[in-house]
Amino acid sequence: MDFYTLIFYFFAVLTLAAASVVVFGKNVVRSAFALLFAFIGVAGLYVLLYADFIALAQVLIYVGGILVLIVFGIMLTTSVIDVNIRENVLNAFPGVILASAAAGTLIGAITSTEWRKVLNYVPPEKTIEDIGRELLTRFVLPFEVASVLLLVAIIGAAMIARREKRI
Repeated sequence: MDFYTLIFYFFAVLTLAAASVVVFGKNVVRSAFALLFAFIGVAGLYVLLYADFIALAQVLIYVGGILVLIVFGIMLTTSVIDVNIRENVLNAFPGVILASAAAGTLIGAITSTEWRKVLNYVPPEKTIEDIGRELLTRFVLPFEVASVLLLVAIIGAAMIARREKRI
């Protein structure tokens, strides 16, 4: 087993273990911090796939933005530590059926796919530069439309929050 495979297994185990703590954890604060390790594990897997732009976006957006927002929301909420999490599951049977169907579909797709192995694959040197160049030259209009749409969504959320605060 080479070093690359060991690194892959490390990030895979890190991601799965942290995600299981997020899903099955009883403490909300521990689950939020386990989400940090799950996001970092996914970013590491992206790096191993030579998708450096997606790995950087994963760290900047999810770890730097969304996770910080979740942690602030947890910390600013009163009585987060003493929250009673329901232990009995109301709809376990439909959940098990849906999860089994999804797992069966994935296993069927994986086993029926004819996997090719590229012997002389040369990974790209710099994907971030190429993506940045394309975003700011050929795809500048959709990029600007998306940024204006996000700005309108932020302004709308702020207006709704202010309106609810006055009532």
